[in-house]
Amino acid sequence: MNDFSHARQLRISVTGDLRFVVSIRPLVVREPEPDEVVVEVRAAPINPSDLAMLYGPADLSTARLERNDGHPAMVAQSRAGWQRQLSPLVGRSVSVGNEGAGVVVAAGRSEAAQALLGRVVTMVGGEMYRTHRLLSVRQAIPLPEGAAPIEGASLFVNPMTVQGFIDTMRREGHTAMVHTAAASNLGQMLAKLCVKEAIPLVAVVRSEKQRAILDALGIRHIVDSSQPTFMADLVAAIAQTGATLGFDAVGGGKLADRILRAMEQAQVLRGVETSVYGTPVHKQVYIYGRLDMGATKLGSGFGFYWGVGGWLLTPRLRQIGREGVRKMRQYAIAERNGIFASAYSDTIGLEDLLDPETARAIDRKATGQKFLLDPSRARPSVPMK
Repeated sequence: MNDFSHARQLRISVTGDLRFVVSIRPLVVREPEPDEVVVEVRAAPINPSDLAMLYGPADLSTARLERNDGHPAMVAQSRAGWQRQLSPLVGRSVSVGNEGAGVVVAAGRSEAAQALLGRVVTMVGGEMYRTHRLLSVRQAIPLPEGAAPIEGASLFVNPMTVQGFIDTMRREGHTAMVHTAAASNLGQMLAKLCVKEAIPLVAVVRSEKQRAILDALGIRHIVDSSQPTFMADLVAAIAQTGATLGFDAVGGGKLADRILRAMEQAQVLRGVETSVYGTPVHKQVYIYGRLDMGATKLGSGFGFYWGVGGWLLTPRLRQIGREGVRKMRQYAIAERNGIFASAYSDTIGLEDLLDPETARAIDRKATGQKFLLDPSRARPSVPMK
């Protein structure tokens, strides 16, 4: 029998008065069924999609350390205007963490499970911010011999999203794309894959530092949204590439509107005939992130051939199908240290996620700052106020 008596997990809950609670609690790990394994989690990224649940509803300026039901916790007031979104969470406790990697420390008696015992695996299925994860053998994919867990930490969300973008582009008949927040980890992966596949990419950044990152990767069309010439630069870049598809990580504000207007103006520059309904070229922007939590604001100036919608990875993978997804995952593993390599600025433990200063640093989402969680780190003492 395996000893999992010290297993721990991170949980999110909301109190009746809408205080947001992040706590560390004991984790009961049962013995695996024949086709199951127990993975000791060694590396789990903190992606923007994780942050939406981890800290998104919290006003971190009010965060403080205390105890919740006897367990160490960070407690904060919820953000103003979030009552409707938080109401389903009141009285519930949920786990966090979309993906990760670790070492299989226990396995069921099936041949497939036993073959994974002792192997480093990359995994997906949620609930990764914990010391141990019990899952099906189908959810744990072994890395090549000698690979470290950090190499498999981020091999699902970002790599599959990037490949999904390109699949969407081709399915919908586009030949080039615009991408915002383009110097992010995901953005750099997309840039490298577009260069390899000769796909024209218009990368939208907001600083010279971000421009330099993408320039070094070989991206030719980079526009800086902080510059007064942004719209003219965006129109020129779209006219040169012919981009009619955009993926927006920002979400709130007028960025999607500006991309659509630039696409319309670029079509006119390219000589496409226009009418009172605009150019007869469909222009599409998909919002896949909410770096700006405000409302998406759309105006006019892009005719009637356009669309704005949400883009989520899971429904897109269902469109691609099981065999296509399998190939995408294998490609991600093969390119884990190349196209799909992730860089991390800091590695932290579970208790660090309760520290208000660390939480605020993670929530800033600064360029070049990506946190990796290692739940197996030795448990420090957490001072309680």
